[in-house]
Amino acid sequence: MDKAFGDALVRLLPNLRRYALSLSRQPDVAQDLVQVTVERAIRNAASRDPAQRLEPWLFRITRNAFIDMTRRHRTEGARIDITENPDILSTDGVAAIESRLMLQATEAAIARLPREQAEVLTLVCIEGLSYAETAEVLDLPKGTVMSRLSRARLALADALGIN
Repeated sequence: MDKAFGDALVRLLPNLRRYALSLSRQPDVAQDLVQVTVERAIRNAASRDPAQRLEPWLFRITRNAFIDMTRRHRTEGARIDITENPDILSTDGVAAIESRLMLQATEAAIARLPREQAEVLTLVCIEGLSYAETAEVLDLPKGTVMSRLSRARLALADALGIN
């Protein structure tokens, strides 16, 4: 990263914060978006066209990061801090045992999947990556990721008897 790029990036941080805040409407999420934007900008600085203005490029990175974050949160569901809500902790011993047994069976079934299917299943369903991100990580076409994930889900459901 050259000095001029770094200086321009620092100079534009207030603009990025404002834009991120307008997208997220939450200061802590906006800070996270700015951090992701700066990380991605530095990582991809060499691929940026220096003839183009820096601001639109950074705003596009921010918007894409916000979309990624929104999609990830939508698939994750609500997060609840159990220290603030201790009454949600399960005290039902039978349910806890059943959950533990189902988790063990699921882990064993995943371990029996072909490596390619287990890898895709882990990245998408456990790590929360999108199909595109998984395809990029594994250097595969997105359709291949979708196909492997579909086969993995079917095999997993079959192994657990929930199909």
